[in-house]
Amino acid sequence: MSGRAAIVHDRSLEEYGFGEDHPFNPLRIRLTLELCDALGLLDGYDFLAPEPVSEEELTSVHTLTYVRMVQQASRGAGDPERLLDYGLGTPDNPLFAGMHEACSRVVGGTVLACRLVAAGEAEHAMCISGGLHHALRSKASGFCIYNDAAVAIALLKRERPGIRVAYVDTDAHHGDGVQWMFYEDPEVLTVSMHESGRYLFPGTGGVDEKGRGAGAGYSVNVPLEPFTGDDSWIECFEAVVPEVLRAFGPDLIVSQNGCDGHALDPLTHLCATTRLYEHIPRRMHELAHELCGGRWVALGGGGYDHWRVVPRAWSALWAAVSHRPLPERLPEGWLLEHAQHSPVELPRLMRDDPADYPPVPRIKEIEAANRRAAEAALKTVLHLIRR
Repeated sequence: MSGRAAIVHDRSLEEYGFGEDHPFNPLRIRLTLELCDALGLLDGYDFLAPEPVSEEELTSVHTLTYVRMVQQASRGAGDPERLLDYGLGTPDNPLFAGMHEACSRVVGGTVLACRLVAAGEAEHAMCISGGLHHALRSKASGFCIYNDAAVAIALLKRERPGIRVAYVDTDAHHGDGVQWMFYEDPEVLTVSMHESGRYLFPGTGGVDEKGRGAGAGYSVNVPLEPFTGDDSWIECFEAVVPEVLRAFGPDLIVSQNGCDGHALDPLTHLCATTRLYEHIPRRMHELAHELCGGRWVALGGGGYDHWRVVPRAWSALWAAVSHRPLPERLPEGWLLEHAQHSPVELPRLMRDDPADYPPVPRIKEIEAANRRAAEAALKTVLHLIRR
């Protein structure tokens, strides 16, 4: 920790992964941190190592039965057919030895980051191993075993009664797990901008998902059309996120910064560039200072072009968290070390050249559809938040 920012990480957090052939590979975290170091962005910062959360802390959002199932799977025990009922042992969430301990430590990283910021020990904090936003109360989903953001928010609410937490998710996939866990809670605002569930996992996140009961109006979704680029994404972000955050009045902001909306990502159909992944952290930083004394926790999330996209996008995230300017070029040493292993040619600049990403056909229709989705989201929730 240095000054106003903290970075939470330990090599043990990189044990959470499903093998070299699985998209969710901790290699992307290692490449990111080595790039941050080579860029000089880690100078003056020490990693803060988290402890794994306890079973009791996990059950703040997950059922005890589910936690016990994960523990069994982690030991190579349990009935495979029954484990499948809990999303364990699927192609998305294959079993691996020690999975309970590995994911519990990731959750611990996000919890530590949130506690540091809530206590005023750091103004901002980042844990890029976090962002496992698909895990449900009793089921693993979408590469996520436990839901670190949801556990951290639930524990903040327990430890600091009355705290208001805004969760802003700009992963290409809908932040469904966090949304459902706080769907009836007016003290937690969830905002998700993602590729429409009509085309992409998990198939949810329409504008009509706006919360229930006392939480009506506190879930905000902006589903984006496939092939959405920077301009439309930023326009919708600026139309929705600042307004709903101001109406809600958070005490702390947690952002999930999946970068799988990049045009090079192999798992989605969006067309963002590094411009988006500089804009969003910069704006989250500004909004945190405007609304809640700078209290901002930044998490990782999706991102499956491990070599060209994730290290640059999350280095830009850490630059925003740590108040550092982002260098123009990737360091020659980092490039030389990793070019021999990369299956693709590595970029030499930290920012994409817009000429390499021309607008897709139908861009006007895509932008108009996204604009309608943003307007519908605001109409659906703003009057409810302002009750």
